Amino acid sequence: MSRIGKKAVIIPKEAKVEIKDGQVLVEGPKGKLSLRLHYRMSAEIKESQIFVKRASDIKTDKSLHGLSRALIVNMIKGVTEGYVKELEIIGVGFKVAVQGNNLNMQLGFSHPVSFPIPEGIKIETPKATQIVVRGIDKEKVGKIASEIRAIYPPEPYKGKGIRYAGEYVKKKVGKAQATGGKGA
Repeated sequence: MSRIGKKAVIIPKEAKVEIKDGQVLVEGPKGKLSLRLHYRMSAEIKESQIFVKRASDIKTDKSLHGLSRALIVNMIKGVTEGYVKELEIIGVGFKVAVQGNNLNMQLGFSHPVSFPIPEGIKIETPKATQIVVRGIDKEKVGKIASEIRAIYPPEPYKGKGIRYAGEYVKKKVGKAQATGGKGA
């Protein structure tokens, strides 16, 4: 059995879960999410716990077993607590601000960059060099954070760019330091 798949998912008091026709519907204080289970997976609720079951012991079913349970756990956590990804901007003159439905960024390009904020995601800028992405869907929050980071990923020489909070960027020595400073 899948070690993750065989664990029961505990439903917290503030979440409401419904399973019908292979569809898992989760509702909580932050919103609603739904998931269509793979046709070889099934789920049932017993005494405020969800049990995910698989059709057989073939390799793909074992893989889907753990995945299905993990997705349900992520949905429950999303509607009760929510997900947060923090990004920080490093560079002289780099700054960000939320204006309406857009995240406007000045990142040293010849033009400001405007990133449209999708529905279901909240983006905040507590400081001019900090971006906080919030939402109930873990996949969507991570995807939006990675798309913002991809606009100007951290470069290895000066470390300028957009990075996740706490991300370590290994710096390289420049050309002058590598040759001894005299240019060979």
